[in-house]
Amino acid sequence: MAETRGAEAIPQWKMDEVAELKDLVKNYNIFGVVSFESISADQLQKMRRNLRESAVLKVTRNTLNEKALKESDGSVPDMVQYIEGQTALIFTNDNPFKLYKMLAQTKTPAPIKAGAVAPFDITVNKGPTSFPPGPMLSEFQGAGIPTAVEGGKIAIKETKVVCKAGEKVSQKLANALSKLEIFPMEVGLILRAVYEDGTVYLPEVLHVDETEMFNKFVTAAQEAFNLSVNAAIVNKDNIEVLIQKAHTEAVNLGVEAVVFEPEVMDKLIGKANAQATSVAKASKYEL
Repeated sequence: MAETRGAEAIPQWKMDEVAELKDLVKNYNIFGVVSFESISADQLQKMRRNLRESAVLKVTRNTLNEKALKESDGSVPDMVQYIEGQTALIFTNDNPFKLYKMLAQTKTPAPIKAGAVAPFDITVNKGPTSFPPGPMLSEFQGAGIPTAVEGGKIAIKETKVVCKAGEKVSQKLANALSKLEIFPMEVGLILRAVYEDGTVYLPEVLHVDETEMFNKFVTAAQEAFNLSVNAAIVNKDNIEVLIQKAHTEAVNLGVEAVVFEPEVMDKLIGKANAQATSVAKASKYEL
């Protein structure tokens, strides 16, 4: 039965939608607010299918999202501020960092539209194309792409930055880039914020460069190992190196102190021979 607000009846489907959202907020460990701008309906459906095993993506009207969050317990209503434009809510039992990484993997290259701002310098590389001479030649040239005819095909004469970062892309250039299959944009589900047990996480906190982090762990492990060896802190990881170091230092001490031991004799003889040779050369005599 529809709820009545003043003289206006709230449709049952809206009430059901809000109730479902509130249940999802309650039943999942975390939820996020995501943007799906510039994503086609087909792409969105594909992303929803790919996420199905680990997350629930819910797309509905912003007013219903806001109502559901405002009616939820605790500090959940704080997430309302991140709802704007084309917004969806995503629910999962994974942790916020895994959700961020999972959504980053939904991004795919996409053509840039006329009037859009270049996210970085857009470069067209020198080389052949698959296009025969014709209208495309003047179309590329009109977009500022240096072209010529080589071997019966249109070729890019030189590598050139055709649009600098921060500049708007013209209609001609957008068309040309699309035909050359140069896709400067990325489309995907963009995470705006994640809520977990009273804490709101923003993307800049959740972004982790895994390669950099791995390299830091490797460096830290190497430095800790070197410290333990230099400080003679014995453990199962460095015991062999410590024994080898102690053996080397003992042999060197034996050589310096001229201790006649089997393991030292070869080095003592070698040292004596080197010293004798030096003396002979200094006195202009040869042994």
